[in-house]
Amino acid sequence: MTETSSEAGGRLPPVLNIIALASFAAALSMRALDPVLPHVADELAVTIAIAAGLSSALAFTFAITQPALGAAADMFGKARLMVACLVLLGVANILGAMTTSYPMLLVTRVLAGIGTGGVFPVTLSLTADLVGPLKRQVAISRVLAGSMTGNLLGATVSGLIGDMFGWRGVLAVLGTLAILASAAVSIGFKKATLPKPPGKVDLAVLRSGYRSIFRHPNTRFVYGAVFIEGCCILGLFPFVASFLFDLGVTSLSIAGLVLACFAVGGLFYTASVPQMLPRLGVNGMMISGGIVIAIQLVVVAFGPPWQVQAVSLLFMGWGFYMIHGSLQVFSSELSEEARASAMSLHACCFFIGQTVGPIAYGFGILHLGKLPTLLTSAAIIFALGFACARWLKPIRSVTAAA
Repeated sequence: MTETSSEAGGRLPPVLNIIALASFAAALSMRALDPVLPHVADELAVTIAIAAGLSSALAFTFAITQPALGAAADMFGKARLMVACLVLLGVANILGAMTTSYPMLLVTRVLAGIGTGGVFPVTLSLTADLVGPLKRQVAISRVLAGSMTGNLLGATVSGLIGDMFGWRGVLAVLGTLAILASAAVSIGFKKATLPKPPGKVDLAVLRSGYRSIFRHPNTRFVYGAVFIEGCCILGLFPFVASFLFDLGVTSLSIAGLVLACFAVGGLFYTASVPQMLPRLGVNGMMISGGIVIAIQLVVVAFGPPWQVQAVSLLFMGWGFYMIHGSLQVFSSELSEEARASAMSLHACCFFIGQTVGPIAYGFGILHLGKLPTLLTSAAIIFALGFACARWLKPIRSVTAAA
């Protein structure tokens, strides 16, 4: 891929701001129910482990729809797909606010998974289309800033709204915001120059694209690594509020604040990556990220006061994006001809990990206890950073970025 004019001149294209807005709008709803899960469980008469299945339902749907959504984005247009999925996300949240049973709420989270699934991975592939390899990791970090700000505000606002209006109020407000954002993003894209899609279904092109992805030597390891990330790191989130409840901290606002600190750590990553990347290199970023995350999982495992857990999740978010941001660049170079499909498969594996994660944590906490479960997760993530640095083969854009 050649350098874009914006890259050659040292500037990033202004359309990245619109892409970041789409990412922000989708991220608002991603972890919206995590801070209020104890109240959902109480009102709908289910256990906290069953209520955590709402997060798994969204993540699993997000994951399994990725191959279809990625192909649709490559063929019919990434911007068009993002706007439609934002509308679906908004409608799903509003319907969720009106449900009276756990199964119906589960259905609305499935629809929300489809909505979010058509936004975030596509923003990354569109960014990779518009920005050449030398500045791609910095550009992706700008788009990630939109997502992380959405996660930050989504978790924080969910806790505040939950304390005032309950979990139904959370879904109603975030659903309305998603629909308003879809209109704003649609207007913004009309003024931007974007790559033109083929506009027709060509199965031969699809087969060729997927063949090129799976021929790449990094494919299986990259996708396996993001699965482990999703399982061991994001799989923990549905249990954070219940951990705090066990300490006697029952405020949903505090639970939302603690979860939001993970996104604050991600924002620190976006601010520091231009300085860290030249010093550490890609391998150093992945190793350092794994070490930082492992330490924070150990801290959370011992159940310190909520203030300490908030700081710990901040550092966990910083370390997470050090690994994840590097893996996203590797994924963006698996295939130029089917980049949206490659990034969607990346997201598919990541969210399958988030589907398995809450189930695995729930099983481990029930049968082994909280401490052994979180220490095991810490050991896995510690090893992952070194494994990524050891087995991922250098590619031009990643090496050039470092």
